[in-house]
Amino acid sequence: MSLLFFGKDPNTNGDDCPTVWVDGRTADMVFQGCKADEQTEAECLTVGHIPDTEAVIRIPARMVPLIRKACDAAEQRAGIL
Repeated sequence: MSLLFFGKDPNTNGDDCPTVWVDGRTADMVFQGCKADEQTEAECLTVGHIPDTEAVIRIPARMVPLIRKACDAAEQRAGIL
C-alpha cells in the first residue's frame, strides 16, 4: 500500500494527531482521528451498529481544507471526475 500524505491537524504538536491520507493504489481515503467519546458513539448507534472492524472517530473542522484536497486527489485517482 502506498499512502499519499495530505496533512495533519495544524493545531497540534505534529506527533499524535488527526491525519489524512489517500491510498495511492485504491484511491480510498484513510483517516487517523481521535476516538469518539461514549456519548457520540451512542448517538451513532441509533442508526445502526459499529462492527468490530470499524471505529467512530472525530476529525476537527479546521482540517476540512486538507480533506477537500484529499477528496480531489482520490476522485482523480479513481477516475470519478
